[in-house]
Formats: sequence, C-alpha cells, structure tokens
Amino acid sequence: MAFNRKQKLRDNIEAIRTAFILDRENRTATTEERAILQRYCGFGGLKCILNPAKELTDAVRWAKSDLELFAPTVELHRLIRENSKDETEYKRFVDSLKASVLTAFYTPKEITDTIADVLADYSVRPARMLEPSAGVGVFVDSMLRHSPNADVMAFEKDLLTGTILRHLYPDQKMRTCGFEKIERPFNNYFDLAVSNIPFGDIAVFDAEFQRSDSFGRRSAQKTIHNYFFLKGLDAVRDGGIVAFITSQGVLNSTKTSVRNELFSQANLVSAIRLPNNLFTDNAGTEVGSDLIVLQKNLSKKEMSQDERLMTVIQTDTKTALTDNAYFIHHPERIVHTMAKLDTDPYGKPAMVYLHEGKAAGIAGDLRRMLDEDFHYRLAMRLYSGSIRQAGTEEKVAVQNKVERPAIKLETVSSAQTVETPTEKPQPADEKPEIEPRPKYSDGVQLSLLDLWGMTEEVSQQPKTAKKKKEAKKESSARRVLPKPQVHVTQNVTAVPTATTPKTVTENKEAKTENTAKPADPDDIYATLDWDTNPPINGFYEMMMDLTPERRKELRELARQHNEKQAAAEKMEVKAVPDTPREQPRQEETQPEAVTAPAVTDTPPEAVATSLFPDIEAEKPKEEVVDLSPRAYHRTPEMHLREGSLVADRGRHNIGYLKDITPYGATFQPLDLKGYQKEKALQYVLLRDAYERLYRYESNLHEANVPWREHLNTCYDEFVMRYGNLNAKQNVKLVMMDAGGRDILSLERAENGKFVKADIFERPVSFSVESHANVGSPEEALSASLNKFGTVDLDYMREITDSTAEDLLTALQGRIYYNPLVTGYEIKDRFIAGNVIEKAERIEAWMGENPES
Repeated sequence: MAFNRKQKLRDNIEAIRTAFILDRENRTATTEERAILQRYCGFGGLKCILNPAKELTDAVRWAKSDLELFAPTVELHRLIRENSKDETEYKRFVDSLKASVLTAFYTPKEITDTIADVLADYSVRPARMLEPSAGVGVFVDSMLRHSPNADVMAFEKDLLTGTILRHLYPDQKMRTCGFEKIERPFNNYFDLAVSNIPFGDIAVFDAEFQRSDSFGRRSAQKTIHNYFFLKGLDAVRDGGIVAFITSQGVLNSTKTSVRNELFSQANLVSAIRLPNNLFTDNAGTEVGSDLIVLQKNLSKKEMSQDERLMTVIQTDTKTALTDNAYFIHHPERIVHTMAKLDTDPYGKPAMVYLHEGKAAGIAGDLRRMLDEDFHYRLAMRLYSGSIRQAGTEEKVAVQNKVERPAIKLETVSSAQTVETPTEKPQPADEKPEIEPRPKYSDGVQLSLLDLWGMTEEVSQQPKTAKKKKEAKKESSARRVLPKPQVHVTQNVTAVPTATTPKTVTENKEAKTENTAKPADPDDIYATLDWDTNPPINGFYEMMMDLTPERRKELRELARQHNEKQAAAEKMEVKAVPDTPREQPRQEETQPEAVTAPAVTDTPPEAVATSLFPDIEAEKPKEEVVDLSPRAYHRTPEMHLREGSLVADRGRHNIGYLKDITPYGATFQPLDLKGYQKEKALQYVLLRDAYERLYRYESNLHEANVPWREHLNTCYDEFVMRYGNLNAKQNVKLVMMDAGGRDILSLERAENGKFVKADIFERPVSFSVESHANVGSPEEALSASLNKFGTVDLDYMREITDSTAEDLLTALQGRIYYNPLVTGYEIKDRFIAGNVIEKAERIEAWMGENPES
C-alpha cells in the first residue's frame, strides 16, 4: 500500500487528540482508544509540519504539492495550542515534533514480530527489556507477546509520542526523555535491548562518554546511531543481547574506532543489510538500514574473522563506491530482490537494494537469515549465565584445592602414643586454614568449673606451681589462635614435646595417689593452691557467701551442660564415617597421650552456663544495627539526590541515598546512635519541609500558609534542641547532606547572631506584589525577574500591552533563547556556569533542529 500522507496526518492528529483527552481525564484508554493511539506513525514522512501554519495567509508559502495538507496542519497546531498550559509548553511540543521529522521512521509490524519470534525460538525471553527509541512501542508489543511478564523500560524523546506511549503501556516504565538520561544503576541491568534507533549525524552529549579514556566512546557522541549502540551495550548485562535497526552509517563509516570499541566487548551474532524500501509504507521514504545483533561478552579476548571484516571499509576505485568488507564477503546477508548503483541521502555513490515482496517478503527472508546466524553464533550458555557460573565454580574449586590442606583426624586410646607427622613445607603466601596446635605440656589449666569439683578427673591431677604457670602461658597462647574454618568432629591428638619414662611414671603415681583420696564435694576450695592462685579482689569472698543450696544448683546446671555437650560430640562422631587409615609408626617408648577436646564452631560464650543469671538479665542488650544497603521504601522525592540524608520506614535508621532512579533508590544506613541520630532525624524533617514548600510555591506561584507554619515549627524545634543550623556543632551534620548548603541559607547573620531567612515569612520563589502597567520593555523584564525569577514573555506582554515580537526586538542583546531550558534567559545567566558544556549541548540541539 502506497504512503498516504493525508491519511497518516489525520491518524496522527486523532491519536494526539485522544492522548490529550486521556491526560485531562486522568484515565486509561479503552479498546477503541488504544486502536486510535496505535495508528500513530510519527512525522518521519510529513515534513509539511515544518512549514508556517498560524494563519491562512501562510498558505501562499507552501508548495502546491503540499497544499492539501495545509488545513490538517493548521488543525494540528490549534489542537496543540489548546492543550498547552502556556506559549512555552506549546513551543516545546512543536519543537519536539520538528526534531522527529528527520529521524522518526517507524518499523513495520511484520519486521518487529519476526525479530521477536526468532529471539523466542532461541529461548531469549527477557525478564528485563530496554527500548531506547520506542516510538509508539511496536517492538515492545512484539516482545510482550512472548514475555508478558517482562519488566520493560522504554525511552521516547518526542513529547507527544511519549505521551501516546505512556497511555498504550501504562503498566510499564515509559519515559518521555532521551536515552542519554538513563541512570547509572541501569548499567549491566537488562537482558535485551531492541529498537529501531534514530538515524542521522546528530550529536548527543553524555558526560560519561565525554570523560571516557576511550577515543571510540568520545567520538561516538558525534553521531546518534553510534552513541546508541555503545550506550545500549552498557545497559545490557554480560551475555545480554543488543538488536538494533540502524542506518548504514554504523558499518559504512570510514572511522573504525566505534566498531573496534563495539567488538572489543561484544560478539557478533548477526548483521543483515535491509532493503531501502523497508520504510516506504510507513514513512514514504527510502533509506538504507542494517539490522545488527550483538551479544555482550566482557571476557572477550580477540575478534573473530567476521568481526575483523566488519572493521574494514573497502572502496571501489572505478565507481567510488564505499562499503563494509563484511557485506562484500557475505552478499547473501543482504535482503533484496534487485539492486542498482545510485546515491545515498547525502549524494554519495551507494548501492540501493529493493525488495518486491513488500514488508511480508522482507520479513520472510529476514527470518531465514536470522535463524541461520543465531544457530551458529548465539552463545546460549553465555546468555543464561552458565558460562560465568561455571567459571566462578572452577575458580572456587581451584582456590579450595590450593588453600585447604588435608587434615587427618584420628581417635587414639590413652594407652597409645602417636608420632606427630612431619608437616609439608608450604609456600610463603599460603597459610593453612587451621594453624598447627602448640605442643601442650602435662600441666592442667584451671577453669571456673574446677572450683565446684565439676570435672573430677582434671581436678584430681597433681598441682605444681611450675606446671600451672606453664599451662597458664600456653592457655593464653591458645586463645590468640585464629578460629578454625572447618568443623572437626573427632578428638585431635596432641603429642607432648619430650616426655621421658621417668616423668610418665611420676605422673601415674601422682594420679593414683590423688584418686585414692576422694574429694569432698562441699569443700570447693580444697584443691586450690593459694600460693600460685592468689585471690582476685573480692572474688573468693563473694564465692564464700554462696549457700549450699546455690552451690548444689550450680553443680547440677554444670552437670546437665556436660551431658548435653558429650551427647552432641557423640552425634558428630557418628555422622562422620570412619575411613581406613594407615596406622602411624609407634615408638618403643609410648608416653601417655593427652587428648584435646573436640573443636567446634560454637563460641564458648554461647554454651557457657551463667553463674549470675539474675544479674546478667538486668544488663541492657546493645541494639545491633543492620548497616547493609537495602532498597529505599518509597520513590524518592524530587529534591532528593545522590548523598541526601533520609530516614527509613518507621524512622528507625538514618542513612543516605545512592543509585537514585525515577523508580527507586538504595538506602545506605549510617551508624548513628542516640543524640546524633535524633539530631539527624530532626534535620531531615526540617529540610523536607523547606524543599516541599519551595517547590510548591515555585511551581504554582501561590503561597502555602499551612506548609510555612510547618516549616517554622520544624526549625524552632531544631534550634531549641540543638542550636542554630550554622552553629559549629551542627554544620558538620548539615554538610553530610547533599543539599546541606541550601539549608544553611535558611539563616542569615544579623548583629552577631543568626536569624530566620525570608521564606519563613513569605514566598521567595515569586513576588506577591501586583504590578501596574509599566512603561518600557526593560521595566517589564525587571518585573518578570522580581515576580518569577525568569523571563516570562506572557506576563511581560500583559503589563506592557506589547507583543512578544516587540519585546524580543527591544530586549535584543539582553535576553537569549536557551534551548536547554526551552525558554529565554538574561545574558548573565545564559553565559554562567560551565559554558563549554553548554556550548556543546546547544550545538547538539542545533543539529537536531536545523530549521530553528
């Protein structure tokens, strides 16, 4: 079907009218209204809207071939003006439409369905999808058929088209702004980025690209299609897919830095040249385009042969035809039924490919080529993450193999002696997870349980001053050892350093002698050596005050604890199967082995029985604050930015925000307690009260008395508790907040003390005084600046009875139009700030709006 300009313009007008109605009535579209919205095709083939159409006399300036479109164009402008708040908004809508004329070529539904079907055939059903240049969402609609639960984020810079897009997909993240506005938290976030990206040599300003060390990234800003490819790769995760229809300028450019940058971090999946008549039915124009499918691969080391071909440009000396080497070597990847040598839109020699099968025929050939390329090149393990997971597991396995020495655990009877095996030398940079145990002496370490005869076997061993001191030293050495990283379920046998037969005999005799004399359970200090264990101040006196009943109760608690611990050790031993081991060689002399207790991960504090439960129960337990980052509990307000102090849900914690997006943020708690925490919470209340009041009055130009009273209350309470905001003890806290410097301006110094600023009494974002008619444009400008803080031409016309054109002529050289704010500014403000960045952004805007 041929492109009918008048019908397309009529469809666009009705879609825009429907979108305005839905906005005004604040409701979702009905089925019939959705059908009207979906017929919107943009203004890519309707350059007539660039012509003047304010009055009937403007028709004389139109070409005869376009006169039939004059009346609908006038209706379009009237519709937009009637639904605009003021002249500034009307101009924004019109400028947005004009900017889209050169780049808005909507993709036929047959093509988007084919791409979505092939992706689904290869199990590419994204959970997170990005559409950086959505139009009215044809790609979104095609992908949602296969992934209805996908989380979709779409960008559309054109204001009217973005409004239509929001009403078509109210449950998805539809953003009416440029793709360059995407926030950093969405890097490496999406599974799939698919779009028909803008065409043309339009510059895009991106601060991150501007500061990049990569020449390819910096140069990509000069052409919008190159920029979209690199920015799209940034947005998808490792293994994610980028599938963009773009102009032939990406692959045919003689500058290879961008393509080298692309293939340094992505694998080529498919590259197909599309026929020039692809957009004829929808946009009435013929333009060459390519479908390029890439798969992000951050671990990529080198390019493939086809990828190297794509970085090479070859020129035919006879015809001066320049083309990408990939399509010269792979002509089967060009969708066409006929070809001819002609010129491109810039007048340079180029091959023009046409397809006689229209959109359906093009879609059939495209499906076959995509299926072949996906079969041979798409790495599904990389897309699903199994390659990365396998690599991580392999790395962990190797690390465990290197860092974990074998630990041999054996249970040995007390009648045997085990020779300590010689440890293998280890590299200096590797340490075993369990340090070798020191070789203990025969001395016994005294514990609190010994005071009540709870470990009879230990308490009956000989107590010599020398051995007790040695045991005490070794006990302190043992306490500084690092905690073992593995569970040891059997007793570890430690061997004394050097034990002679004589020593063993003496120990046995001492043990026999000691066991022959039973200990009185009530004589709790019978076994203490008071010479080597001097009393701690007041400790033994307190112990002596314990009644026999209390002592009996404590002994019973200790006995129950010992039984539980013994039962737990038996269960652990049973859980580990015995493995046959080679018995170590035994020496002729077999000194008695000292069996160390089983090592577990449970800290002693967790199992020890409290001697004073009543006293410890009265101790206040210190609150443990969770300082891990988490999602902020609500959408951040407009005045909050990176580093703003906030309180979490329920005002339990104070922290700051990071990774802010229009859909949420990350809350990072701060370790503030007591006085500092209360002060920070009160500061947050004061700051929010100020920001909300200022934004309300600035936007609506009307005073809000209740909110001003609330601001005064918050300020007075803060000053009463903690002093002035600019006081030395408060400045540090205020400056922790990203907007703290603005809050300090709520006070001004007068006569050596701080007083409230004007906003506590009256609005400061606009003037509440009424102005009578002024006599000159200069006075009107001053009145506008005093009332609104900006150049408001509508207000200036009202108080001077002049036209906007007369005011602009009279104020020429004093005010300038700033496209970055879509309005006029005084000269001093226009040239203030980062003038280099402003100049680059204005130059980019002029490239997008050549008619302005």
